[in-house]
Amino acid sequence: MKTIFILFIVLAGISYSNAQSLEMVWETTCELKTPESVLYDSERDVIYVANINGNPTDKDGNGFISILNNKGKEKNLKWITGLNAPKGMAIFEGLLYVSDIDELVVIDIKRGKIKAKYPAPGAKFLNDVTACMNGKIFVSDMNTAKIHVLDGNNFTVWTEGIPLETPNGLFAEKGKLYVGDKNIYEYDIKTKDQKLLIEDTGGVDGLEKNNDGDFVFSNWSGRIFIHKNGKTIKLHDSTDKEINTADIDYNLKEDLILVPTFFDNRVVAYKIVD
Repeated sequence: MKTIFILFIVLAGISYSNAQSLEMVWETTCELKTPESVLYDSERDVIYVANINGNPTDKDGNGFISILNNKGKEKNLKWITGLNAPKGMAIFEGLLYVSDIDELVVIDIKRGKIKAKYPAPGAKFLNDVTACMNGKIFVSDMNTAKIHVLDGNNFTVWTEGIPLETPNGLFAEKGKLYVGDKNIYEYDIKTKDQKLLIEDTGGVDGLEKNNDGDFVFSNWSGRIFIHKNGKTIKLHDSTDKEINTADIDYNLKEDLILVPTFFDNRVVAYKIVD
């Protein structure tokens, strides 16, 4: 009885209402290889895809970045090669920042060339990346419960430990850093003060906002949620098909959720429908 009660409390914050769901708009047909992350570039109207192409922790040089058009068609399958296991991505002032196991890779988008690499001492599994308006680039490390920051040319630990356990999804705006873990936390970037924002989120992978300012987030196992009017609603569940929903992005221009399916080797675009 106690176990049942505890389970009820854990699930109380998540609604499984079917009031909203996802409808597929397009899917890729090109030869993606373990796509972990997608990023829509509104300035250039293209989509970047981080392909691990192997084991997520192996330094094998097999990883690459693909470019797709806004409909998911291949523009350049192996635009940037020679990476190990690229994951999260962010853009700031013409540069694409990509996490790669224990370093942050900086790519000059116009030239299509790697510009710099910043090692993160002690890092084990750098994952998501986000950029704030002042140019600071934040990177999560799931395995060490740390958030790193690139500030100028200094790549250091910004915060670590409690309440973080396995931080992954990151989203920054208006002086706040939002961190997706087993819960979603809000950090003040200036003071580092933090507060619990959304409970029991199930291990957040991608963390984004839609045009209404609602958080949309994924669990790697195959679930996508929206947090709307104080409630967390499940939009999608492909766990029974063993199709993952890794580090999603939100194309605000076309109001689409972009989903990399990891082992399923696709990117799928969905719209939210009532």
